[in-house]
Amino acid sequence: MSFPRASQALSRFTVLDLTRIRSGPTAVRQFADWGANVIKIDALTDDAGEQPGGPRQGSDFQNLHRNKRAMTLNLKDPQGLAVFKRLAAKADVVVENFRPDVKTRLGIDYESLRAINPGIVYGSISGFGQDGPYHKRPGFDQIAQGMGGLMSITGAPGEGPMRVGIPVADLTAGLFCAMGVLTALLERDVSGQGQWVQTSLLQAQIFMLDFQAARWLMEQEVPQQAGNNHPTSIPTGVFKTSDGYINIATTGGKIWERCAQAIGAPELVTNPDYATGPARSKNRDALNAAISARTEKRSTDDWVNELNAAGVPCGPIYTVDQMFADEQVKHLGIAQDVPTDDDRDIRLVGQPYTLSRTPSTMAARPPEVGEQTEEVLAEFGFSAAEIAALKKDKVV
Repeated sequence: MSFPRASQALSRFTVLDLTRIRSGPTAVRQFADWGANVIKIDALTDDAGEQPGGPRQGSDFQNLHRNKRAMTLNLKDPQGLAVFKRLAAKADVVVENFRPDVKTRLGIDYESLRAINPGIVYGSISGFGQDGPYHKRPGFDQIAQGMGGLMSITGAPGEGPMRVGIPVADLTAGLFCAMGVLTALLERDVSGQGQWVQTSLLQAQIFMLDFQAARWLMEQEVPQQAGNNHPTSIPTGVFKTSDGYINIATTGGKIWERCAQAIGAPELVTNPDYATGPARSKNRDALNAAISARTEKRSTDDWVNELNAAGVPCGPIYTVDQMFADEQVKHLGIAQDVPTDDDRDIRLVGQPYTLSRTPSTMAARPPEVGEQTEEVLAEFGFSAAEIAALKKDKVV
């Protein structure tokens, strides 16, 4: 197969991508960016215009679907189903994020594919799970944020629930699905058998609550909104400077002492209202006001330099354009250009981790609808006559 690979790390695996919108493509992107042979299955009715999740040429779609190839296939046609099963017989992984009943209705569910390929690893992402009282409900990120508890602890106290600024349930469900599929592939090396990997937006969101969920499970403490304050480590939050704002984070008494010294307020350390963690938490509003009275006298850059020199975690609060202009962000190289065969400039967000021998690269732009249909079918053993017949019958 002569197509460009993003890496050699996962190059031995073939992934059939049935996903749409965000959670599923997020999962599959992990395989594409690490060199798997990812084949995006486009519906035959797709076009280059509006897609679920935005235009195909738009930044969102482009960021989700790089390093893949694409073919069209009508899965509602019996011939299309037969084609897909021939592909699945040779594939390692299938990933889908249909509603739970859709794949069974189409005949492409795990049990159907396992019958022809016992080694297949099948990844499923749904809104609420593959079974249970809510399993047929449509899933959406913000619904999961609300039902998963996140919105109840996000935002300023008393201002009502607030969603976070990214689709965190979608994104984490996708990452957990990819992690589950990789785990199943590792296990397959031992057993020789594939398995069904399942996750949901709701499960992912609850898992991401982490210590906030544990506070309830272990101590029956219901977490509340804390705005920019950390729920338990005080003072940690946003403080005004002469030209903007700064984040300062203290964890434990030693860092709090360094912070007080660095801002020129050593008397705060010995003040009984702020002498212990519980006292600082109880009196957080007064303590934050005392800190802000000092930080607002100097610029953000001054305080970033001063506090870092003192060993106090801190940082500026960037807009997205300022973030990408930061010297450390540039050094990390996470904004990456994608090679194109036309005049388009495509710059996307790269992987957030590196491998020393088999790094991930932007090897290929996202494919057009069905761009590699004939190429893929030929690689899977379809003859020229078979491909021509499938095209004539509008199966591909």
